[in-house]
Amino acid sequence: MDLMIRPATLDDLGAITDIYNQAVLHTNTTFDITPKTLKEQEVWFARHDPKHPILVAQRDNTVVGWASLSPWSERRAYADTAEIAMYIREGYWGQGIGRELTKAIFKAGKEVGIHTIISCITEGNAASLHLGKELGFRRIGVIKEAGRKFGKLLDVYLNQIILDAPTGQTPHKGKRQVKK
Repeated sequence: MDLMIRPATLDDLGAITDIYNQAVLHTNTTFDITPKTLKEQEVWFARHDPKHPILVAQRDNTVVGWASLSPWSERRAYADTAEIAMYIREGYWGQGIGRELTKAIFKAGKEVGIHTIISCITEGNAASLHLGKELGFRRIGVIKEAGRKFGKLLDVYLNQIILDAPTGQTPHKGKRQVKK
């Protein structure tokens, strides 16, 4: 059961949408509360460009997961910062697909000049927090009670990785100035 990771095409959009909508309806990994239509997803897909790729993981001719980099902000100073999204088809969780997709999207981002990646992970998603930490993300903040899903107010953990930083280095490179 080989895993192939490749750039997404419009032909993958149905599978990407199905995977995402499963998360919308049954998890708090996204704060969307209504499923996306294919037309809405076409607009989302079109917003991605070479600097903001979408990758899919395929096993046995089935798309089993996807990852994307999206602009963190429209402000030009943030051009080298992206936000990661990654979703795995139910039934394929815990098989290392998320790890491989995340490593592949890091590589793709680095190749197009992305310097830092931000992830926003909802409270209760221990597997995503654990994977992110293993791959080098560091927590940089918490937005308390950021969204309501399934009747519960949830925190969102902000995490960051600097792609060209040595593994394990904190994302804050600035030196503290000391008065003499």
